[in-house]
Amino acid sequence: MTIQYQNVLWNNKKIIIGEPATDKTEPVNLLIGFHGAESTAENMLVQGNRLKLENTILIFPEGPVDAGEGRWSWWKDGPNQQKSVEAFLVFADEMIQSAHNHFGNISTLSLWGFSQGGAASLVYALLGSQKIFKVASVCGFLPELPSTNIDQAPPTQILGVYGQNDDVVPSFLADYALEEMKNKGHQVQVKETSQSHELNSENLLDVCAFLNS
Repeated sequence: MTIQYQNVLWNNKKIIIGEPATDKTEPVNLLIGFHGAESTAENMLVQGNRLKLENTILIFPEGPVDAGEGRWSWWKDGPNQQKSVEAFLVFADEMIQSAHNHFGNISTLSLWGFSQGGAASLVYALLGSQKIFKVASVCGFLPELPSTNIDQAPPTQILGVYGQNDDVVPSFLADYALEEMKNKGHQVQVKETSQSHELNSENLLDVCAFLNS
């Protein structure tokens, strides 16, 4: 299926939208792809363009934290990480509301991401205010979370993929994140592989099968 891409500005941040040739009168599915730390929306688009999904609009936002040299992150590491993650949640809420305003007739909203982008997907499913249908996290983790009075989010279907040979996000950190999601009532599928810190073709097949199921 041919996808037409365009750059737009939502809340003064670049968003890349990929729209397939769908029937505009039918509700569409939205899939937001979060890039890794110190990366770009374009890097995630290259991977997301390989997904074979039906009636789905792809959205690739640019992270709110300037990492220099045209690269972006979702939050800052270090002693102020909690506040930075809280700012990410506000950013994500506004971006998702902009998506609803822009497209209107939305059937489902799902998230996916790699590394810090996978973490961003998990964090939003855990603490965000918008209902999320599915989340796919590849080499994701959980950062230091902010204290929040937000009610526990409705259960989300989650696919978590991580590698035994990942030297950036060790497998025990990825596994811990997925166990935390289970403990919060989410429906979690776990796939441990022999991969390193990467987003590979097998991962994309798994993500595609999960989102299409």
